[in-house]
Amino acid sequence: MSHPQAHASTPAERGQSTSIDLAAKMALIHEQWQPRVVAEMNDYQFKVVKVQGEFPWHRHAGTDEAFFVLEGELRIDMRGGPAGDETIVLRAGQLAVVPKGVEHRPSASAEVQLMLIEPRGVLNTGDGARSARSAENDLWI
Repeated sequence: MSHPQAHASTPAERGQSTSIDLAAKMALIHEQWQPRVVAEMNDYQFKVVKVQGEFPWHRHAGTDEAFFVLEGELRIDMRGGPAGDETIVLRAGQLAVVPKGVEHRPSASAEVQLMLIEPRGVLNTGDGARSARSAENDLWI
């Protein structure tokens, strides 16, 4: 049985009109904090990623960012959000949207598997300078 590989360019079908096995896609990921695209809808991408530890504070001035936890527990600290400074904790099956422009820092004490939903081309480390945690965009799995 062959396994899907990461692609530098968008596949013709863009993950549409097909069943996508998220567990199988997740099994192909071996690095932390490196999102991989599994489908597109209009200009939005659905990305799966494994995370553990603390991600740097960052913001996305032009877009909201959705976090959907598939497995594990994710903490998202936020500064300057609609409710001020706050922390939310997401468990498997839970979703949260970080509003555009809100500085945030995801973290996980144990490995978390999650899906990100965001516009194509959004840099995972936000609007600032690239860092060691910046992932290449548009890598399909």
